[in-house]
Amino acid sequence: MTQLRFALAQIDTCVGDLDGNAERIMRYARLAAHQGAGVVAFPEMTLTGYPIEDLALRATFRRAAWDKANWLATELEADGLGDLYVVVGTVGTDHASDRPRNRLVVLHDGTVWAGYDKHFLPNYGVFDEFRIFAAGDKATVLDIDGVRVGVAICEDIWQDGGPVARIAREGVDVLLTINGSPYEEGKTHTRLDLASRRAAEVNAPLIYVNQVGGQDDLVFDGGSFVVDTDGTLLERSPMFVEHLGIFDLDTSAAHQTPGVIAAQPDPDEEVYTACVLGLKDYMAKNRFSGVCLGLSGGIDSALVAAMAADAVGGSNVHGISMPSMYSSDGSKDDAADLAANIGAHYDVQPIEPLFNAFQSQLSLEGVAAENLQARIRGVIVMAYSNSKGLLAVATGNKSELACGYSTIYGDAVGGYAPIKDLLKTRVWELARWRNRAAAAGMGVGGLSIVGNEEGNAGVPVPDGVMIPINSILKPPSAELRPGQKDSDSLPEYELLDRVLAAYIEHAHGRADLLADGFDVHTVDTVMRLVDRAEWKRRQYPLGPKVTALAFGRDRRLPVTNAFRE
Repeated sequence: MTQLRFALAQIDTCVGDLDGNAERIMRYARLAAHQGAGVVAFPEMTLTGYPIEDLALRATFRRAAWDKANWLATELEADGLGDLYVVVGTVGTDHASDRPRNRLVVLHDGTVWAGYDKHFLPNYGVFDEFRIFAAGDKATVLDIDGVRVGVAICEDIWQDGGPVARIAREGVDVLLTINGSPYEEGKTHTRLDLASRRAAEVNAPLIYVNQVGGQDDLVFDGGSFVVDTDGTLLERSPMFVEHLGIFDLDTSAAHQTPGVIAAQPDPDEEVYTACVLGLKDYMAKNRFSGVCLGLSGGIDSALVAAMAADAVGGSNVHGISMPSMYSSDGSKDDAADLAANIGAHYDVQPIEPLFNAFQSQLSLEGVAAENLQARIRGVIVMAYSNSKGLLAVATGNKSELACGYSTIYGDAVGGYAPIKDLLKTRVWELARWRNRAAAAGMGVGGLSIVGNEEGNAGVPVPDGVMIPINSILKPPSAELRPGQKDSDSLPEYELLDRVLAAYIEHAHGRADLLADGFDVHTVDTVMRLVDRAEWKRRQYPLGPKVTALAFGRDRRLPVTNAFRE
């Protein structure tokens, strides 16, 4: 009989911050040792942050990362942790080809004790590793205190054959995989099902350690877990927060003893939290302490403002109302109420005098005059950003971005777009969820990811409503001309979003969409709008990916494209 305690160190790293990432590894290694662990496993590319993209091609970066790995091994021993096996992801070099490797190393007794290079390199969706890394060519099974531990890196368990099949032939007591698997809605169950199949394949429990935190347009949700040979869930870490999970392996037991299993969030809470974490980490890792945005009184800016308040606190949110001659009193009231509910700074900057000044020289009409209003607002938002050192956030949603229903250099200005990957109907759903959470006592900053202790409800929301009900219920409008509604130019959002989901996320062409039951006029309208707006999407700020197919790295189409169906 052999027993070995594993610690699952689900941590938030920053790409390129070798010193900061190493210090985080040290801190969690100490915690793991204090809890009696013999092995502590960190996520994929822990030391370098992930994904490092073309930083991997820079030899100076690879050398610095390797030097830091050696420093870390020495520092662990000097700190009395030499007996601990520390499994860390980093970047290495294939010296035969001088190409980078996505590498797992084991630090022990003051040295880099063992290593393994990722075998399968993903080349789809947000990943482009095949262009960057050289692939490993063998499986690795380590003997750690009498326990046979198979090791793999992320994509290696997603592919049939390869390392896992070889590990199964060699026989192991446990399979350990370190991962940098980005969040997308519904992916949690996919990972668990996959891990269960791989555990059965190697006839041993499987430990899945995942990264947590935001990195540009990706959000890593953590949710590390352990499954038994038969697929039984033995341990699960909470999503979206750093955490140290513990798993005790007993090689003599037919089935392992379950430990702590964190509850799964509500699906709306899960997506909302992913967006907030993406914004929060983007700000922290790029040294922004506050945000500014236009508050129109509509649902999109209201949801974005609520997310910003949850990410960094209402006092760090600067909302700007920029009413025109077409803005309704109701919209102005809704914007003011929203700012009061989240405790944000609130300024009113009427745009009519600026609009008239432009018009005295340009005399614009129609769409040009409408877009001028949006661009004046963009100038004001960026002026606040520049003068106050704030991150300007764009408030557009995926439906608008898909159809080009935004003004370039107007409402599209900003450095980050928190709801960029949310269809309009999803925006309404999340707004309703946040109000339900507020009514249940979750105040501003009540999400666990903002560093509150468990059970801390955050700053109370007046009357238990964060987002004004009228912002949710009223027909959406850009208010750029008298009586304007979004439905004047677009199909109703309930219909539009179903067509967009089929066309974009499922790649259905015109014939497929007609076979799906959509009418000819709607299909032709939506396809035309989407196809013509690619150039706008290329210039839109980045934002967190939460669906299976987000605009950006997931969907790469030429701007100049004459193909029409």
